[in-house]
Amino acid sequence: MNQLERFPHDVVEPPDRKSRIPCGKPSGPGRYRVGFWAVAVIFAVTTAFSTVPTPLYPLYEERDGFGSFTVTVVFAVYAVGVAVGLVAAGHLSDRTGRRPVLVAALLGQLTAAVLFLVWPALPGLLLARFVTGLGVGMATPTATAYLQDLHIRSRPTAGQAGRFQAVSTAANVGGLGVGPLVAGLLAAYVPAPIHTPYAVFAVLLIAGAVAVTALPETVDRPTRPVPYRVQRVRPHGGAGPFSLAVACACAALAIFGLFTSLAPGFVATTLRQTSPAVAGAVVFAVFAAAVLGQSFTGALRPAARRALGVAAEAAGCAAVAAGMVREDPALFIAGGVIAGIGAGTLFKAAVALVTEAAPAHVRAEALATFFLAAYTGLVVTSLGLGLAAQRTTPTTATLWFSGFLAALLTAIALLDRTVGGARRRPSPPPSPSQ
Repeated sequence: MNQLERFPHDVVEPPDRKSRIPCGKPSGPGRYRVGFWAVAVIFAVTTAFSTVPTPLYPLYEERDGFGSFTVTVVFAVYAVGVAVGLVAAGHLSDRTGRRPVLVAALLGQLTAAVLFLVWPALPGLLLARFVTGLGVGMATPTATAYLQDLHIRSRPTAGQAGRFQAVSTAANVGGLGVGPLVAGLLAAYVPAPIHTPYAVFAVLLIAGAVAVTALPETVDRPTRPVPYRVQRVRPHGGAGPFSLAVACACAALAIFGLFTSLAPGFVATTLRQTSPAVAGAVVFAVFAAAVLGQSFTGALRPAARRALGVAAEAAGCAAVAAGMVREDPALFIAGGVIAGIGAGTLFKAAVALVTEAAPAHVRAEALATFFLAAYTGLVVTSLGLGLAAQRTTPTTATLWFSGFLAALLTAIALLDRTVGGARRRPSPPPSPSQ
């Protein structure tokens, strides 16, 4: 099996191992197993909180009078916050430990929840979304690396990569879908629809921060303070596989970005479904399909998994565009579900490419670089979609988006063939001088 497709079962220690303090007394596999599932739930809460505003955007638009472009700006501000969080702190857990960085991320999310509650006007919404992005940028590589650490310690036997990959991507992507569903239901059926969802998640974030402090640490601390440096933007595991991983993630995030920014507005206006619960359920269906796609493709070879993801996302996006043209909610939702299956499959394949290639002591750094590149692409895509929606009709904007995504998926298919061929090509025999 190729090195990039093999799970690193043994923890690779950092070069400065002798200058580090052990992270604590070794725990039994049972404690690491409990920690693994606890981090998965906490990770899901952080990603769910990041999509709480999704079904509320039509309420903000009705109250404050801004349009679809403002919604995409709000979403882009969030993505910029993610990028800043990744550059500033996404890699720190490799040195300072997973727990302190994850707690800081949760407290940052809690700060954003307070901002949503006390400053619901557009400036407060923009600031809260930026702070939310900072927390997600810190939490995503940290929680993903933490899950892999705990997985290795709880199941040291070879051949167990599938559980980590499935759980980490399900917590990430599944949480993104749970947030709109819970927020939409609360907004539709409880008082104070713009405030109650944030209050509920504030309680969950506090509980998550407290829970993290009781989990086992997996990273040894340095004996001396380490000078701070920003994230190094460098691929791990080779430029070809890393570029393929980023392209797959950009395609997946483009679908996720569409359904967490403009889709609720499209559902309310073009498809005339105005309930926040309906908007939240539509977004949840897309992300639930993404989780199912990840779960049912685990037995496929990596290349086959990526090919299936490309095909499903292309077909689903075409159905979404057709649903908009025909103003058919059923076709729109069905297309979103199919596209979600493809996006989830591609996202899982992308994370696997990165985590399986990165040594343990730079695991969070590699993930931070990967997510930074992916979210940078998401900012460009979201703003482009918002500009298109402002200058044309929502239907035309969706058609343009479909064309862009078709080009990106075609590029992924071609890059996959190139990278896969290079990885399967045998190495040249050594020369006589060697």
